[in-house]
Amino acid sequence: MSVTHATFTLERRYNAPIDRVFGAWAAPEAKARWMARGAQHTMDFSVGGLEVVQGFDGEGRPVSHESRYTEIVPNGRILTMSTLRTGDRLSTTSVTSVEFEPDGDGTRITLTEHGMYLPGQERPEWREHGTSEQLDALALEFDAVGEAEDK
Repeated sequence: MSVTHATFTLERRYNAPIDRVFGAWAAPEAKARWMARGAQHTMDFSVGGLEVVQGFDGEGRPVSHESRYTEIVPNGRILTMSTLRTGDRLSTTSVTSVEFEPDGDGTRITLTEHGMYLPGQERPEWREHGTSEQLDALALEFDAVGEAEDK
């Protein structure tokens, strides 16, 4: 059985300054809201640190996503190496970069993921769709925080 190799790149612009956008990736409480979305989440945001999200897939099977931080440049970029497991079975291994750039009064991010998808497990289009939904949820995080700050 062969491994499927795939790469995708997603770009988003957020109406928040770069330090707030980067902070939403760096603060465990914030990241749990937009990325883990109800799953169990732990995070050590440091080079060599581990982030773990544990939940269940649509069929009720346990799923665990682990990311190791390999580089963190404040307000610049985050690099990770990750695995996704369904139960005890490895589904994917990937490397991801998230780059942050000022864009007027907002911030533009570029997320690129290179993945190896094992046969019969997750598919590249599923991962891209899920990651896109997470980035959309991040935009809502700024809207909610902005509304709270205005009150």
